Amino acid sequence: MPRNVLAILAIILLIPSVVAARTAPFSSSATSAAPTAYNEFTVARLQTEMAAGRLTSVQLTQFYLDRISALDQAGPNVNSVIELNPDALQLAQDADNRRAKGKVIGPLDGIPVLLKDNIDTGDKMQTTAGSLALMGKPALHDSTVAANLRAAGAVILGKTNLSEWANFRSFFSTSGWSGRGGLTHNPYSTDRNACGSSSGSAAAAASNFTAVSLGSETDGSIVCPANVNAVVGIKPTIGIVSRGGVVPISHTQDTVGPHARTVADAVATLNAIVSRTPDSRDPATSGVPLGWQGTGRTRPALPADYSVFLDPNGLKGAKVGVTRQGIDNAPPQVVAAFDNAIAQIRGAGATVVDLDASFTFAPADGEFLILLYDFKIDVQKYFATRVGVPMANKTLADAIAFNDAHAASEMPYFFQEIFQFAQSMDTSGPDPANNPQPAFGGMSYNEALRIDHDAGAKGIDAAMSQFGIDAVVAPTDSPGWTTDLIMSDHFVFASSTLSAAPGYPIIQVPAANVLGMPMGISFLGTAFSEPTLIKLASGFEAVAHARTQPTFTGNITTANTNGTNLQPPAPPKRVPGRPHRL
Repeated sequence: MPRNVLAILAIILLIPSVVAARTAPFSSSATSAAPTAYNEFTVARLQTEMAAGRLTSVQLTQFYLDRISALDQAGPNVNSVIELNPDALQLAQDADNRRAKGKVIGPLDGIPVLLKDNIDTGDKMQTTAGSLALMGKPALHDSTVAANLRAAGAVILGKTNLSEWANFRSFFSTSGWSGRGGLTHNPYSTDRNACGSSSGSAAAAASNFTAVSLGSETDGSIVCPANVNAVVGIKPTIGIVSRGGVVPISHTQDTVGPHARTVADAVATLNAIVSRTPDSRDPATSGVPLGWQGTGRTRPALPADYSVFLDPNGLKGAKVGVTRQGIDNAPPQVVAAFDNAIAQIRGAGATVVDLDASFTFAPADGEFLILLYDFKIDVQKYFATRVGVPMANKTLADAIAFNDAHAASEMPYFFQEIFQFAQSMDTSGPDPANNPQPAFGGMSYNEALRIDHDAGAKGIDAAMSQFGIDAVVAPTDSPGWTTDLIMSDHFVFASSTLSAAPGYPIIQVPAANVLGMPMGISFLGTAFSEPTLIKLASGFEAVAHARTQPTFTGNITTANTNGTNLQPPAPPKRVPGRPHRL
């Protein structure tokens, strides 16, 4: 969901599997004891190792389990994984058995994958969106993406922690915290934030706790965590990946997408999860996103293999438009990192157009109304798919009441203003989409949709047409900030809303290291432009080589914050005196 929902509100209104705390002090010996043999191995290289008989899927799965045990659940306590799949090693053995018989399903066969804890798996694992309100009986069926992963032979390793309810509960939330899973930490400096809402998915991929992972995004929740954790994040066009069996915010903006350490790995994962034919569980898989609706533009056939668009020379001859999206309000080191990335793009043979000099993106001023309205309806539909959990066949009002009744565990730091706001939306009557919403000055849902349609048509689409560019390039987000559960998140700039409202794709790629913390850039395009974005993103990755492995330090700034070494004053000299009252 929008990590910058406070800014959105200001614009519009002017206004038992709970993870126990692990507080043992961290020793660097824990990091050194963690296995590293397959760190940074790509999916292709892992497949090569397995094909040569030097590695099995069981060994690889155990490798990731051992790293999770040493670094996620102990040591630096990244806390990115909320639950492990008790069947993971058996799934890996099944893959090895297939391989022994000469059958390999595809690039993800035998490859461990972690899923965000809002993606249903019809197995022994919970799907809770981080909330105790969905704890109990596991989902009855796989989500479409989980089923697609199984069909591709992937080993579903476990579930990752997230911002509870995908960061759509409170205006004062802290990214990466959930009532069920606690707080996910940034592995580059564990006092800093992993962003959200797909915090655990990105932190786990960055930390080599999995080969690849899946997150979800409504506005920034794949690309922001990717940005602060030095991984690639692909937020696909709305409708190319089914949302069937995913805890929703909004059918207008939600999508599932991969986190991976390379563009190629992210693309391999995308290949496995896309719906190339309509999915009955998600009407969007047969249509076009909001930005294309009413334009006469139709859904194209999706590529059989997105990996053919990977190109280390993908920037040569390209033309991109740059928008800075508020980065100039950031510290000079951050600004310089973005400027250097643009220089690298230009140096790789691309023409760079300054969009901010003469173009203004149409604002997505309908977004928050749309999300609130959708959530009230969509989450109730999801609750109807669950049994044996507190919210089974319940409503948003019931979720609000549950949080009130369990405030000590669900609301120790922040409350549920967004839930209450969504509940206040008028969805009654025969034509609810045209009901005036008083909190938005009488704007209706349909009016908000028209505004956000224009955010695409008069935003990215207009820029691409006017300047003849292949894509828009922007800073993704600021480097990770110090986590603050009292004062909530601290955002300086972001670019995801340019694509979020109209439903367009983004690929975020690591671009820099700012004082020890990662930072990335985003390639944004119109609907179904993933082939072009993959070409550009892989071209940038080839020249930037910006990803570094995390160090799991507790505080990246400690070297310059310790202060002086105080010397205590010497004790006073004793002066001999006459004995007193012997």
